[in-house]
Amino acid sequence: MDEFRFSITEEMEEERIDKCISMLIDSLSRSYIQKLIREEAVTVNGRPVKGSYRVKTDDEVAFCLPKAVEPSIEAEDIPLDILYEDRDIIVVNKPKGMVVHPAAGHYSGTLVNALMYHCGSELSGINGCMRPGIVHRIDRDTTGSLIVCKNDAAHRAIAAQLKEHSIHRKYLAVCHGVIKEEEGCIDKPVGRHPADRKKMAVTPRGKRAVTHYRVLQRFEKYTYLECVLETGRTHQIRVHMASVGHPLLGDAVYSPIPSPYRLEGQVLHAWTLGFRHPSTGEYMEIEAPLPEYMKRLLTVLR
Repeated sequence: MDEFRFSITEEMEEERIDKCISMLIDSLSRSYIQKLIREEAVTVNGRPVKGSYRVKTDDEVAFCLPKAVEPSIEAEDIPLDILYEDRDIIVVNKPKGMVVHPAAGHYSGTLVNALMYHCGSELSGINGCMRPGIVHRIDRDTTGSLIVCKNDAAHRAIAAQLKEHSIHRKYLAVCHGVIKEEEGCIDKPVGRHPADRKKMAVTPRGKRAVTHYRVLQRFEKYTYLECVLETGRTHQIRVHMASVGHPLLGDAVYSPIPSPYRLEGQVLHAWTLGFRHPSTGEYMEIEAPLPEYMKRLLTVLR
């Protein structure tokens, strides 16, 4: 069991305890820290505190990370499209319709079930027994490249790059409407929808989110785009494009316009991932080929 202890400096005074810990230990997600706080595993000056507690100078913060437990979910022999693999990481090309990790309503057939069969015990345990190896996600109906970590050291290294926004993430998408400018940038905060907690929205209370886009091709009613994420908020591209009047084709959640084509969710593909290898530090760029459904759609639109 890993134990952490530190004193609060003057620079951190009045920060929320969960934010303070996430700033100091960037390998832990904010949601995981909040879970530890709810379970009273985090103490300040020897006493458990609530997540809303604001730290004071010289506060003594302590907590232990529980040892990773064996996942209770089952390994499943599901084929994986592996783009790259070594002893530290595996980059897969996730198909449309596959959920990344088990959750309510999806306890089998997920990418994690497939990874457990392929990798055995070689998956990082930082994110808990339901998300072994998972350091970032893409939506169920989004296809493309995703990094999975095989050990905790690799997980911490990739998580740090995600936190500092140094991972280069390039997506391909088809949106409604014809975008006139050749390129643009959407800089709008994204957070939970105030009325529907299952959705995200552009909201003043959200976190800063930046999406750069470039037009690849224009059609009569649609635009083929390349989108580059400067930040990586949940549903960021889908929410941002909808906010400027160009929702993604096939997006049943954020688009009010029904698709005239038979699609399974939004037309969005995680095309390129660029990152520093967690062990060697070498910059790598891995590309996921365009899925067949998207090739067929582009042929029809052209």
